Amino acid sequence: MAGPRHGGGGNRERREKQDKFQTFSRPKVKATKATTSGEIYVDYKDTETLRKLVSGNGKLLTRKRTGVNAMDQRMVAQAVKRARFMALMPYVSAAF
Repeated sequence: MAGPRHGGGGNRERREKQDKFQTFSRPKVKATKATTSGEIYVDYKDTETLRKLVSGNGKLLTRKRTGVNAMDQRMVAQAVKRARFMALMPYVSAAF
């Protein structure tokens, strides 16, 4: 039997490679700042920016969603942990 699971796709059109991957409509957020001496850092006191990098449940968003590189993602994670420890951000979402 040539059903949908047996390779008899018939005239079903193939997906393009671009359509195969999920697109994220969330705008990219610039998470890092630079000092006058040229050091790049993420400020843990800037909770408005950090909230954009955290999901509704309080989890860190992935690099794919935020658009930051690996080094910046590690700095964002450390900044969020510091902000949570200093009670600037909640560990989990307050809304149920």
